[in-house]
Parts: sequence; C-alpha cells; structure tokens
Amino acid sequence: MADRVTVIGWDGSPLTAAARSALSAATLVAGAAHHLALPEVPPTAERIRLGSLGLAARRIAGHRGTAVVFADGDPGFFGAVRILRAPEHGLEVEVVPAVSAVAAAFARAGMPWDDAQIVVAHPRTLRRAVNVCRAHGKVAVLTSPGAGPAELALLLGGVHRTFVICEELGTAGEQVTVLTSDRVADHSWRDPNVVIVIGGQAAAPAPATSAAPSATAADPAWLLGQSAAHSGPRGWARSAADAAEGESALLRAAQLARLGPRTGDLVWDIGTGSGALAVEAAAFGAAVIAVDADPRACERATAAARNRGVQVQVVAGRAPHVLEDLPEPDVVRVGGGGAAVARAVADRRPERIVSHASTRDEAEAIGRALTEGGYTVECALLQSVGLDTRTWSEQDRSVVFLLAAERPVNR
Repeated sequence: MADRVTVIGWDGSPLTAAARSALSAATLVAGAAHHLALPEVPPTAERIRLGSLGLAARRIAGHRGTAVVFADGDPGFFGAVRILRAPEHGLEVEVVPAVSAVAAAFARAGMPWDDAQIVVAHPRTLRRAVNVCRAHGKVAVLTSPGAGPAELALLLGGVHRTFVICEELGTAGEQVTVLTSDRVADHSWRDPNVVIVIGGQAAAPAPATSAAPSATAADPAWLLGQSAAHSGPRGWARSAADAAEGESALLRAAQLARLGPRTGDLVWDIGTGSGALAVEAAAFGAAVIAVDADPRACERATAAARNRGVQVQVVAGRAPHVLEDLPEPDVVRVGGGGAAVARAVADRRPERIVSHASTRDEAEAIGRALTEGGYTVECALLQSVGLDTRTWSEQDRSVVFLLAAERPVNR
C-alpha cells in the first residue's frame, strides 16, 4: 500500500505550498493530461493518466511509495476522495482542496448558489438529472461524456430553460455561454463543463444577453437547495379550498403515500382536476406533468403551482392519446379515464401506479387492466366522514376504492 496519498484539487490557480510539498515527494502522480503536464510534477515520478478512478485506486493501493492524485475542483465534492476512501481500496488520504467547479461556475455567472440543486449526470443517470431540471428553477449539472449540455436540452423537450454553460473552467480555453435550451443542441461543447440550468415560474430571472446574469435579492436561506415549496404552510394533503368537487384530501394523502414521489422522479397526474396532487408531488421535489382534457382544470392546476411556488408542466389533452409524446414516468396517478387509461399507462412501465374508483365494477376493471399489464395490484375501500366540530354533526362522507399497483422488480 502507498505510504502516503495526497489528493490535490486543481482550479487553475497556482499550486499552494502544501500541494507543491506533496508533489515534490511523489513517486506516483495520477491525473488528467493537463495535470500531468504541470511543471511541478517530478520527472522521475510514475504517471497515470486517469480514466477509471477505480482502476487508478487499485494501482495506487499496490504502489510502494508516495502518491499524488489530481482532481479538478474540490476533490471532496462529488469527486475523487469518496472513491479513494472506499472500503475496497482501503486508502487513507490527505486532501488539498480547491474551489469546486460548481462554485466557480456560479461565480462566473455572478449568481448565488445556496438555493441551487446540484446533480451529477452520467448516461445512466441522465434522465433523473433532467427531471431535477424540470422540477427546480436553479440546477447545477456536473456533466460527463454522453450526458452533456446537448443531451440535457434534448431530453427537456418543450420545457423552456436557460443554460449557462461553463467549459474548461480554470484553463486557457475557459468559455462561458448563455443560451436558451432550444438552441443548445445546435452546438458542440468541450469537456469538462458545468451547466447551470435556470428558469420556470419559481426561479430567479435568467440572464438575457450577458454571461453574467444579475442576482436578485431573496430571503436568507438556511438549507442548501431550499426552494419556495419548503417555506410554505406546514403539512401536505391538506383540504384545499380550490380542490375539485369530489376530491378528498384523505384520498390524495393515500395516493401520495403509495406513489412516494421524490427528487429525480417524473410524475404523471392524469385527470389532474384542481392540480392539488400535482402540486403536492412537486413540493416533494419530483418533476410533474399534469394532464387534463378540461382547459379550466389546466388553468386551475397552473394557478395552484404558481401559488405554491413549484414547477408543474400542464398538458391539455385527452388520455390515453395525449400520453404518447410524454417522457417516461416513474410513478403515475390515473385520476380519470378508467381501465383504458390504466392499460395505456401500464404499457409505459412506471414503477408505481395509483387510481381510484367510485364503484366496485369500475375498480375491478381498472385492477384487471393493471394485473394483465404485469403489475401487482392491491385495492382497499376507503371511507371518511367529516364532522363539523361546532356541533359534531356529520358534514360530508366519502367512499372510494383505492387501487395501488407496483411493477415487480424483475420486470
């Protein structure tokens, strides 16, 4: 095992005294080509050009001597330190930090970032990173080959955002470009790059023509990534004054509990009605597409999202036909359309589906469609009675069948 391993963060600034001291004693240096070309790297040291950090860690673990690993930005922030310290490698490391690529990108843009979401995009996680960009008004994306600005923009589709693309930060080739998302795929982008994705009804104003957008004053944040949805009234599935007739807060609570929407998910709310469930799902951090054939329902859902300070994409159209062009969902509520819509949703293979029915025959039809689609289905009869606490007399009664379907893990 290496006698000593030092991880040096690099942001383009001159190396610190601690970094130079570690390098001078190094017998092995690992890093990208621009790191290994630094004049401070000892000419006698073994050099490893980083591709897979896991493979490099195994080489370092077997090295007899002193090793230095270079990493762009802060190596402790979505960086090399986590991999090197993994139990399978058993490496104890010393860290010389630098400014993270995310901090540098927001500094170039002249924007605060304590209210931003931060995600890493790889080809296997790109869809979830895009969903975070759908759901939040300010997101920093640490990209990778095959999951860069063009791929992000293409998957966002008709969701309008502004991209601040920071290429090769800290190098002579550094460039910051501001474009609307519909124009990003028309360009080629150099790695490494960081993308700031901003926009939507709850976001700060986007830059117009300059690479240095102006910041806006906001209430002081106390939690990294805090959004307006987290500062609203406490609780969820509350009775809403604007809820559509027949909608029950208790039914909505049960449906949300079965769906479990979370950051990185895409939720379809089909037959959104007042938009109450769509807004609640968005407040949990999920991206949400609310669908309804009634233009007035679409207007109510848009207003509800605006009032709550969350991002919801509202699509006017009748299911199941309108669903054909929508991106793949993770969880779905079928609030209208019955068995035909449930069957069409099952064909898209979301992880979970919930629906409800007012009669047993309707519940059986929906349950049969979901079972035939390969889902495990449970059904429960929910009954609630509201009481007027002034007189303790019955105020309203709701009886409904709740259906919850889950896709088996191996399908």
